[in-house]
Amino acid sequence: MPFWMELSFCKVYWFCFSIIYLNGKLAFQKLNQMKNTISVEALVNAPIEKVWEFWTKPEHITKWCFASDDWHAPSSSSDLKVGGKLSTRMEAKDGSFGFDFWGTYKEIKTNEKLTITMGDGRMWETNFSKADGGTKVIELFEAENENPVEMQKGGWQAILNNFKIYAEAN
Repeated sequence: MPFWMELSFCKVYWFCFSIIYLNGKLAFQKLNQMKNTISVEALVNAPIEKVWEFWTKPEHITKWCFASDDWHAPSSSSDLKVGGKLSTRMEAKDGSFGFDFWGTYKEIKTNEKLTITMGDGRMWETNFSKADGGTKVIELFEAENENPVEMQKGGWQAILNNFKIYAEAN
């Protein structure tokens, strides 16, 4: 029997949770990291430079960063540098509910990738690539524990769809 079949679940779990060494920094590798990652994507019929600008500039973020027509984003700010903060206010148009969505930029590769640690500590990564005469946008984010995963995915996809509509129309 191969050695890996003789290992108990606890030994395998502990190995997968073990500390690994990355770029001179200690990091924890979680066993269930991929299980809790949600992905949404869209092909935007616009050049990558325009997509990047519309994704990162507050004057554009306020035009698309909401999941449905009865919500809006009345304000946004972005200090686009590693360690800088992104903050967007999302509110129901009738004023019944709202919240500030914010995070800190961890990695920035212009026209390629943004990695953000959200205010609650979860990771959010957005990748941009040229594809089929437009720009493919893929978002990966860690699911939170309060809402069903499918509901979260639907909300993030709706926001990304709003972005696509806005970027293609302007």
